[in-house]
Amino acid sequence: MKILAIDDEEKILDVIKAYLEREGYSVFTETNGANAINAFKRLTPDLVILDLMLPGLSGEEICSKIRAVSKVPILMLTAKVGEDDKVYGFSIGADDYLTKPFSPRELTMRVKAILRRTKDDMALNDIFSFNDGDLVIDTRSYEVKKKW
Repeated sequence: MKILAIDDEEKILDVIKAYLEREGYSVFTETNGANAINAFKRLTPDLVILDLMLPGLSGEEICSKIRAVSKVPILMLTAKVGEDDKVYGFSIGADDYLTKPFSPRELTMRVKAILRRTKDDMALNDIFSFNDGDLVIDTRSYEVKKKW
């Protein structure tokens, strides 16, 4: 499974990458908000770990842009610890919220829990239909059908 971690602190990204790769995840990192959107489009990750205070584009803006096109789980990892910050994070689409400083082991367990839930949810949907049936994807038979 692919995880995109977005944070402007390289040391934090190094810790995240080390712990999650030890668990078998492929971890990709970005330190800049604008680059993060391009990485998201290119990688189509299974989960995004997102800091809110980033150069280029804020984490809130990134979250909103991702939510406009995807239901990928987003775990916010930030120094914003206020209740209003957390409520706002959830209101714009976060699936979980962890404050800094954080335990890398707790982060790992939260990632596993989120992916376990979303994997189970995805398993319930074997056939995906878009644009009123113009595009149909059947994950069981590995077929994609498009109306012309």
